[in-house]
Amino acid sequence: MFVFEDALLYRGEKATNGAWESVSIAAALAATTSRINLGQSVVNSPYRSPAMLAKIADTIDEISEGRFVLGIGAGNTADSDYEAFGFPTGNRYSRFAEAIQIIHGLLKNGAIDFEGEFYTAKQAELVLRGPRPEGPPINIAAGGPKMLRLVAKYADAWNWWGWDETIQDIGERLTPIIGQLEQACEAESRNPATLRRTFDLYSVVPAGFSTLDWKAEGLDMEQPVTGSSQEIAAHILAMGELGFEEVRCDVFPRTTAAIEAMQPVVEIVHAG
Repeated sequence: MFVFEDALLYRGEKATNGAWESVSIAAALAATTSRINLGQSVVNSPYRSPAMLAKIADTIDEISEGRFVLGIGAGNTADSDYEAFGFPTGNRYSRFAEAIQIIHGLLKNGAIDFEGEFYTAKQAELVLRGPRPEGPPINIAAGGPKMLRLVAKYADAWNWWGWDETIQDIGERLTPIIGQLEQACEAESRNPATLRRTFDLYSVVPAGFSTLDWKAEGLDMEQPVTGSSQEIAAHILAMGELGFEEVRCDVFPRTTAAIEAMQPVVEIVHAG
């Protein structure tokens, strides 16, 4: 699966970096590819009204012929990003709780009538519908107890992320969170096995590339996952032992050559 970030500005001490608007990029990728699944790692839900976001997701799913995944969260970029483009910065959980109810209702049922404190969707309907009767899958990034309860109630998949950690460190950090997720599923009368688990691995430097290339990107992380293709694949396969069915790698440097260098890793992982 090809994933990308939903961000607008990165303000640093020395310079400000930007990114293309991710919905536009998703539609372009949907139209120019034919096999890969695609979607944002995490859509910042405050950027767009929830009913419009559901419409966008269904539309991109139509363009891609059923390959779009709606990754979404309460919002993970800095307040300066929101303020620069006129989005609200407060009450992120409460806003998301309303937003995901609208999005889920529209994608899964095609219609919803909702009025909340932050959002409304008065007799909203999705007409036309995309290729899947229940819309693209919803993958929610979450870590806190309240957000995990929303995952259990509304999501097809749960997403987590990590960097600068060994597999043992990741396992130790995630054990209590996974426990809370399973408790949330129990509270929602849901079998945890019906909830897919995905992981965003920040970051990977493939064989043949130097960590100097990675540091040149200006990242704050101490150590990426690197080494031989076999060593990188072993790290990814170990994530599967933690229960993750999909691991998405943030590859550095951000070049076509670096992505192509991951092919042996993919082959090893798929071979099991």
